[in-house]
Amino acid sequence: MKQVVVVGGSAAGLAAAETLRREGYEGTITLIGDEPYHPYDRPPLSKQILGGQWESDRVPLRAPADLDALGLDLRLGVAATGLDLAGRTVALADGARVPYEGLVIATGVRPRRLPGDGNGDGNGDGNGDGGGRAHVLRTLDDALALRDRLGPGRRLAVVGAGFLGAEAAAVARGLGTEVTLLEPAPVPLAPAVGERVGRVLAQAHHDHGVDLRTGVMVAEVAEVADGGVRLADGTLVEADEVLVAIGSVPNTGWLEGSGLTLGDGLECDEYSAAAPDVYGAGDVARWHNPLFGTAMRIEHRTNATEQGMAVARNLLRPDERRPFAPVPYFWSDQYDLRIQAHGHLRGHEEVAIVEGALEERKFLAVYRSGDRVAGVLAVGMPPKAIRTWRQAVATRAAWRDTVGELVPEGA
Repeated sequence: MKQVVVVGGSAAGLAAAETLRREGYEGTITLIGDEPYHPYDRPPLSKQILGGQWESDRVPLRAPADLDALGLDLRLGVAATGLDLAGRTVALADGARVPYEGLVIATGVRPRRLPGDGNGDGNGDGNGDGGGRAHVLRTLDDALALRDRLGPGRRLAVVGAGFLGAEAAAVARGLGTEVTLLEPAPVPLAPAVGERVGRVLAQAHHDHGVDLRTGVMVAEVAEVADGGVRLADGTLVEADEVLVAIGSVPNTGWLEGSGLTLGDGLECDEYSAAAPDVYGAGDVARWHNPLFGTAMRIEHRTNATEQGMAVARNLLRPDERRPFAPVPYFWSDQYDLRIQAHGHLRGHEEVAIVEGALEERKFLAVYRSGDRVAGVLAVGMPPKAIRTWRQAVATRAAWRDTVGELVPEGA
């Protein structure tokens, strides 16, 4: 194999490229990214960058010299527009066609948008031109643009109280911004973390002065003259700025008609393979995780790196491929809360508080799916306690044997 193309210039794509070199691959690696920047880290965008603790020179994943040492054929600021599987070429927006023998698809996701935000098609799937009245938070430019609009005397409406929206709301409050956080579910994050844990996280926003409104549907971004967003019942929520954090759409549009299977992302097998010599990595990839016996698509930084490394090894050594079977991990910082989770929490059937107390916002919650420990979430707990339960998740420990007679706190 002499020519590998990696489409996606962020964490997963860079991890794949670095692993190829580390494993001894000496051929050409073409790294394609639609942003003009060298690969950079995205989690700080909603934390340190938005809050002003970091400037943009802190987010690159590698120093220029380290990136140069990889000997990459960098194609930055140009998007992939098509894939010819039979001809083994990737088409680019500048008209170029890049041949490959091995291909890693790591094109990530794009934010969903609301109707009426002036974003082109207005259907909310994020396919417009990016020129909307509302902010989204996916790129470095997004974070810098929103940061410049926050501070005392400013009003921000955040649509969506998932982890991204919650982090942004917490940062904005820390900057003195008046924040209204709008969420259609009765309890934020309940499908992922359970209702009782969700209420604890919601209360933290109330305590910090956020106007958190649950059970409300946002219909559209209001006209410029009005400012804010309009709810389904016609109510206008006034704001100087609007941040839409209602989830993401996998960047697979450029793969339409390629012959690859597309659904909620690029469909891959347990090796993260989508076709012979074609692999998916990071947020765009939906693969079968044999550890949990289910297909999943994970939009977390750690998974992007781990999957990028795994697909590079499988691509180089097809006769020694290994299933990609990680314990997913994510973290979130909100006010003084450090939230960490391991495993597959969504779809859980039961949750038990095994250490600490919810009311103290210092606890460890364990999640059950079937008769197995499926995940663990910790708030303000020491690493040792978290590691013990992560091991239970990794070994798919029996719920009865590990949780024992602890009293469940409700799903």
